[in-house]
Amino acid sequence: MKQLALLFVPLFFFGCARSVITEPPVPFENTYTAENTYQKEVKHFPHIEIASLDTPDGVRVERDVTYVQYGRRALQLDLHRPEAGSFRPAVVLVHGGGWRSGYRKNLTPLANALAERGFVVANISYRLAPEARFPAAIHDVKAAIRWLREHAEAYDVNPDQIAVGGTSAGGQIASLTGITAGDPYFDPQQKHSSISSDVQAILNIDGLSDFTSEEARYYEDDPSKTPSSAGSWFGGRYAEQTELWHKGSPTYYVHAEMPPILYLNSAQERFGVGRDEMIAKMKPLGIEYHVRRFDNTPHTFWLFDPWLQPTADEIAAFLQRLWSGSGSAVE
Repeated sequence: MKQLALLFVPLFFFGCARSVITEPPVPFENTYTAENTYQKEVKHFPHIEIASLDTPDGVRVERDVTYVQYGRRALQLDLHRPEAGSFRPAVVLVHGGGWRSGYRKNLTPLANALAERGFVVANISYRLAPEARFPAAIHDVKAAIRWLREHAEAYDVNPDQIAVGGTSAGGQIASLTGITAGDPYFDPQQKHSSISSDVQAILNIDGLSDFTSEEARYYEDDPSKTPSSAGSWFGGRYAEQTELWHKGSPTYYVHAEMPPILYLNSAQERFGVGRDEMIAKMKPLGIEYHVRRFDNTPHTFWLFDPWLQPTADEIAAFLQRLWSGSGSAVE
């Protein structure tokens, strides 16, 4: 009997470990990949190439790190960092996909490029609309920021220099995450932790800043789409979930203590909706911002060469301007 008991213990814990799930509990169609996007965009931009997933020299990657767990459901990230140096500034990256699709793998090339430039990058997965609607994604990103700050020493991160950035829907999520510091609606775990989920910079790469304007609703509340991407995330069309559409719009949260923000935009104007209105609110408050538009580009320019490296250059330059001379090893 004693031998049986001893055998049971490791088997029991092995079974518990297997019970953790890292994919959505209910499968759904998720086709937003760099490969699929390439097939669409190469017709209009024949010179493009999918950016390489290969890990460059001088960068190390730790994959499939769990940063938060809800019951059995574990959310994971990939950590990209320079092999040399310490006390690095960090970026939490949020992929796009219309709030209901996409993979963190899509941002692997950008994460590698930023690590080459001296940043520690947490490239995260988060709960998409078919699994959990707004504001769950914001909760997840704040949890990732908190996790990174909690493990700053282990991963050579300067906890006082963390940016949150994202592409497309991820850009909107990053903006909302960064601008809502201290708001329990967007960070219900803050009351249970002494570790801050605040960030010191926001990187919005072709993401909306407003869902509620007439221009935004023309695309995001299109009645021919049942539901639209935004409607799927908010759980209904604008007329049905007006309050949530407002709550999801970063432009309504501008305040004097918000972090500086970088806007990187494509030539597709619809994805910059709300940016200028948001900047108009920021200017009188003296909030630092920078806008760069890449001409003659598809919406998803960051997935492709020749735009990957210029995108990383713009991000690095912006963060260097903010943080130079303050003790971090930004190269």
